[in-house]
Amino acid sequence: MRILIATDAWHPQVNGVVRTLTMMADAARDLGVDVSFLTPQSFATVALPSYPDLRVAIPGPARIARLIADARPDNIHIATEGPIGLLVRRYCLKRGLPFTTSFHTRFPEYVSARSPIPESWVWRGLRRFHAASQAVMAATPALAEELRERGFSRVVLWPRGVDTDLFSPRQFDLGLPRPIFLSVGRVAVEKNLEAFLSLDLPGTKLVVGDGPARHELARKYPDAIFLGALQGEQLAQIYATADVFVFPSRTDTFGLVLLEALASGVPVAAFPVSGPKDVIGDAPVGVLSEDLGAACRAALAISPEQCRAFALNHTWESCARAFIDNIVHARRDSQHSTRTAA
Repeated sequence: MRILIATDAWHPQVNGVVRTLTMMADAARDLGVDVSFLTPQSFATVALPSYPDLRVAIPGPARIARLIADARPDNIHIATEGPIGLLVRRYCLKRGLPFTTSFHTRFPEYVSARSPIPESWVWRGLRRFHAASQAVMAATPALAEELRERGFSRVVLWPRGVDTDLFSPRQFDLGLPRPIFLSVGRVAVEKNLEAFLSLDLPGTKLVVGDGPARHELARKYPDAIFLGALQGEQLAQIYATADVFVFPSRTDTFGLVLLEALASGVPVAAFPVSGPKDVIGDAPVGVLSEDLGAACRAALAISPEQCRAFALNHTWESCARAFIDNIVHARRDSQHSTRTAA
């Protein structure tokens, strides 16, 4: 089976979407599935006006068509709703080709945080984008249910995984005052980092990540340490040195960093919102509270061994199998509908 994934989010971006797609694809190849990507690397790009660190592709229909023809896919999956996703969707609709999509990012909340555009307008556009999809993949049951309530159809689950070999408990000490409270992710307004940075906590606050709000937040909160974007072994070492992982976002659809922290034996403190609630649930590996400071302090008492054991149940192989199964079932349903209509 050959699957082509079209995505506007790609390297050198460092985010959950890129990590999910690359890690899942590696696991899928180990299962005998040929996964290729159609990404911004094939096009000229421009920086987003309010987000210069993110560059958006400027694709053309003819080039899109050639790249798809060269890939000779059996199935097409559209991972993002950007310029590449829009043109690949148009390509499929024009030729009557079935395709699947996935919902990764709460763009309505992100857009409204940066502009006066009403969330309802963005949700309307997203419903229209995904309406022709044979299956809309969502990371958690709560997100899937929310999408259905908002009028999305054919929503299916696509759970995430974590590299438990890379992200693991280890002896690593930065020599900073403890306890160490760590947050990892894009440093932008929609991540609600000030809810963490403004807390009165003992020890040290660490922030890993980059983004348009980094310099302003570093100036406003000089007691916090901003390490910039890290990946691989460097990132794994920072996770391992932390005592509590703080996740202040109220808008993330999943939060892959939660699993990375737990795999490192680090308990979670977060708000009781979709994302953390779906990842953690009732498991004794984190504290979810509207009082984020109290959650941070309470999380210090959680066993690192429990966190690690929880994360070991989430593998990239199971993520890849779910992705492949969703595509196979969607393809089968599409063929059945075509035969029935005939």
